[in-house]
Amino acid sequence: MEQAPGGRSEARGSVPTCYRHPDRETGVRCTRCERPICPECMVDASVGFQCPDCVRAGSGTGHAPQASRPRTIAGGSVAADPRLITKLLIGINLAAFLVQLSLGDRFTNRFELIGQAYIPLLGGIEGVADGQYYRLLTAMFLHGGYIHILFNMLSLWWIGGPLEAALGRARYLALYFVSGLAGSALTYLVAAPNQPSLGASGAIFGLFGATAVLMRRLNYDMRPVIALLVVNLIITFGWASIAWQAHIGGLVAGVIVGYAMVHAPRERRALVQYGTCALVLAVIVVMTLVRTAQLA
Repeated sequence: MEQAPGGRSEARGSVPTCYRHPDRETGVRCTRCERPICPECMVDASVGFQCPDCVRAGSGTGHAPQASRPRTIAGGSVAADPRLITKLLIGINLAAFLVQLSLGDRFTNRFELIGQAYIPLLGGIEGVADGQYYRLLTAMFLHGGYIHILFNMLSLWWIGGPLEAALGRARYLALYFVSGLAGSALTYLVAAPNQPSLGASGAIFGLFGATAVLMRRLNYDMRPVIALLVVNLIITFGWASIAWQAHIGGLVAGVIVGYAMVHAPRERRALVQYGTCALVLAVIVVMTLVRTAQLA
C-alpha cells in the first residue's frame, strides 16, 4: 500500500479515487496536497486544480468548482462516463468479429493487413502496395479467433478504461489510433509482403506504453506494469504466429505520444500533444511510402 497525503492509502498501481468520494476514479490531483480529486471537488486555481480543503484553509486561490470546466491530468475534459470510448472500441471490435464469422475468410482477406500477395479467394494480387492503404486501419479491428479477441478485449478494458479517464476522450482516441497505425506501418515495412496480420494488439501495446509513462508521472509503483509488459513481450517473441512488428511499433508510438500527453507544458499543451501525434503520423506515412516503393 502507498500512503496518500492526508492519511488515506491507495493500492500501488491502482486507479486513484477521489479522497472525498471513494467510489469515483480520477486522474486529477490537488496541486498543493496531491490528493486525488473528482470533478465535483475540483477548484480552479492559477495552476491546475485544488481540493476544497486547501481552498478553505486559505492555502489556495481560485473560483468555485462550477466556474471552470474540470480537466484531466492531460488537459482533457472530464466526462460523466470516463470509459465511453473504450466501450465503443470494444463494441466495434466485437461487431467486426461477428461480421468475420458471418462472411468468412473472403471478408477477412479483403480487410486484413497484407503487403502484397496473390489471394485466391479474391482472385488476384492484393495488398497495401497496390494502393489498398485502408488495410493499415481496418486490420486493427479484425481478429484471428476467439482466444485472440478475448485477450485483446480484456486488455483493452483493463488498460484502456483507466487511461481514458486520465487522458480524456479526444487524447485517448488519438493515442489509440496513432499507436495502432504505427504497429500496422512497422509490420508493413518489415514483415514479408505475403504475411497477413490483423488484431488490435498494436493499439493496445500503445496503451501499455502510455500507461507506463502516466504511472511514472504520478510516481506510482512501476513494477506491476513493467512485469505485465515483460510477460507480453515474452509472448510476443516466443509465439511464432504473432506479428511482433505490430506490438513494437504500437509500444514505441504509445510511449512517445503518452509522454507528450502527460508532460506537455500547460501553456501550449494542445499544440505539443497533437503536434506529437502529427509527427508520429508523418513517420507512419514515410514508412508506408518507402515500403510501397520497395514493392512497386
